[in-house]
Amino acid sequence: MSAVVLFGTFLILLLLSVPIGYAIGISSLAGIYFFSDIPLEIIAQKVITGIDSFPLLAIPFFMLAGNLMSGGGIAKRLVNFFDSLIGHVTGGLGIVTVVVCMFFAAISGSAVATVSAVGAFMIPEMVEHGYDKKFSAALTAAAGTIGVVIPPSIPFVIYGVVSGTSITDLFTAGFLPGIMMGLALIVVCYLVSKKNGYRGKGSRSSWKEIGKAFKDAIWAILSPVIILGGIYSGFFTPTEAAVVSVVYSFIIGTFVYKELNFKGAYKAFKDAVVVNGSTTFMVGFSTVFAAFLTIAQIPNMIAEGITGLTSNKFLILLIINLLLLVIGMFVDNIPATIILTPILLPICTSFGMSPVTFGIMLTMNLAIGFCSPPYGINLFVASSISKVSIEDLTKNIIKPLIGLLIVLLLITYIPYFTTLFI
Repeated sequence: MSAVVLFGTFLILLLLSVPIGYAIGISSLAGIYFFSDIPLEIIAQKVITGIDSFPLLAIPFFMLAGNLMSGGGIAKRLVNFFDSLIGHVTGGLGIVTVVVCMFFAAISGSAVATVSAVGAFMIPEMVEHGYDKKFSAALTAAAGTIGVVIPPSIPFVIYGVVSGTSITDLFTAGFLPGIMMGLALIVVCYLVSKKNGYRGKGSRSSWKEIGKAFKDAIWAILSPVIILGGIYSGFFTPTEAAVVSVVYSFIIGTFVYKELNFKGAYKAFKDAVVVNGSTTFMVGFSTVFAAFLTIAQIPNMIAEGITGLTSNKFLILLIINLLLLVIGMFVDNIPATIILTPILLPICTSFGMSPVTFGIMLTMNLAIGFCSPPYGINLFVASSISKVSIEDLTKNIIKPLIGLLIVLLLITYIPYFTTLFI
């Protein structure tokens, strides 16, 4: 009954369009009040202890870094450079969009920032060269999901804190799956472009033009090298890397590219503060929600229910993937990670899956939810940028989604892809 009230209240509030942070908090309050003798003061205590974590400081700094890069000209120069390299091939502009999203993901760690920064340049460019606007927007929305898989990744930070898994190991393990997601979208883009006759920009760039674009983009290209190189070498922690990313982005955008003025910097800081405020709110109350789950032994009941369906490892992992995909369509990845990790991690580890592999699988599922109808946030961002309706985006997102789902299955059933470098 406690599980029914907890999840029932949460779902009803979501259907009533109550902000997810409040929905989590109210449902947790209902569960604790009606089904435990715990004083309600525990809610405030858990909220504070849940956000009192040094690794969580990486989240606002990575958000701020992504905003500074968007306004500082870094995304635009990455687009120009990769366009000079591969923009002339069949589907070239679409492939450029995917590659730049992969590269920008290694800087910002945010799916929304990736779609917003890259889509603002590439969707109009693709349309101008004869690409269908609906497909262009859908491809950009799908490519933005890579932003939370290729490190640095905000959801990896959350998962690492919740599960006690090394964030550096998660960053290392996420690199190859992120590349695989990008390659899958490139294949989809090429096949669709081949069928519909979508060409590149028309002519191959000269070596002089490529060299000029590279010279202009060198500081943008060095950004992920510095950030990820520092993490992997042990020179600084992921949290320190986030601070380095902010300082580097501010200096490059202000003094090198000279496109980040006071107004742009103010907007970047303001947007980061607003988003981090809502994120921190969700993290705090998600901690309370997860704590009550543990007290009521709901994870054990759910685990017994899932394993009671079948003892086949492959079927159970498939069921978990389907569950995560559905949840990812409706619930933001941060509270979903905090709530679902204590429920599903023990099940997967009991079948020999490492916590790192589960973290990648969990994040990929929820990331795919970013571009899955009806409430995928990447769809709304792409729709806002392109002025394409959600209905039209939904029709055109199917093929990119199939490519991403194939990669998800490979990650789930072949541990090699997540354990190769750790």
